[in-house]
Amino acid sequence: MRSIKTAIVVLLLFLGAMLNASAQPLRTVAFAQDMMANDFRRAQVFEVRDALAEHPDLAFIYSDAKGQTSLLIRQIEQFIAAGVDLLIVGTNHADAVVPVVAKAHRMGIPVIILDRGINSLDYTTFINSDNIRIGTMGADYIAKRLNGKGTVLLFEGLQEADVTQLRSKGFLDEIAKYKEIKVIRRTGNYLRKDAIIETEKLIKEGIRINAIFSESDSMLSGVRSVLHRYNIDPASIVTVGCDYTSEARKAILEGEQSASILFPLGGKASVDVALKILAKEKVPKHISIPVKLITMDNADRIDPIF
Repeated sequence: MRSIKTAIVVLLLFLGAMLNASAQPLRTVAFAQDMMANDFRRAQVFEVRDALAEHPDLAFIYSDAKGQTSLLIRQIEQFIAAGVDLLIVGTNHADAVVPVVAKAHRMGIPVIILDRGINSLDYTTFINSDNIRIGTMGADYIAKRLNGKGTVLLFEGLQEADVTQLRSKGFLDEIAKYKEIKVIRRTGNYLRKDAIIETEKLIKEGIRINAIFSESDSMLSGVRSVLHRYNIDPASIVTVGCDYTSEARKAILEGEQSASILFPLGGKASVDVALKILAKEKVPKHISIPVKLITMDNADRIDPIF
């Protein structure tokens, strides 16, 4: 019986080899993602997946580090060991992943750093948007709506991510021009559940705010859910989010969110660049995708990112 099974396995392997002999071997694109529980990060992965689906000669795999930097590093190590042909990295820490990303780069695996940067140049290309400008745009819009006076809540994302640091810098530098605006800072880690917890605390502490700049629309959705629960009209507060999701668009058109800054996912851009890299074409070290302020005036004409 064992010899028959062995013969069958050998036959299958032989047939597989014959079938693959004339076909081009699949090349694999791997996406090491920080956290799939984050709406934006999940949508990034799926945008890459859908764009690559148009290229049958390319296989796509991804991993979910569940927000754990150590797990993200191990998953990148596994992709390196598997010999993937190109690696896309979405990190949650600008420093911790540097050694493993540098390792992939040194071994000849092209690396695309997407959205959140790292403190190294050991990669092929970095695709993002101008996060300082995002913060500046949010501050400028809020300051004008408040006529330069009031209390503003800055809802920040992951503290270790360069995206957070840059958006906060842009916002704080611009809002500092208005001496009668006070800023309160809270961290929501780009997650609505964390934003809900922090908003609950603010309300229970009796802190009154006139405006909110949230570094993601997901966090701002969490804020609105708390406001509704306490019978506070979201329209009574100037609120600006970032990303421009379907939820944000609906809230803007219904008057419950003042604005959102469209922040492209970057998945399609990553695939465009990946195709060039795999074709041995030169690509820029840094690619910046434009951002745009969305308000009631243009929300009905501009599609959300997901």
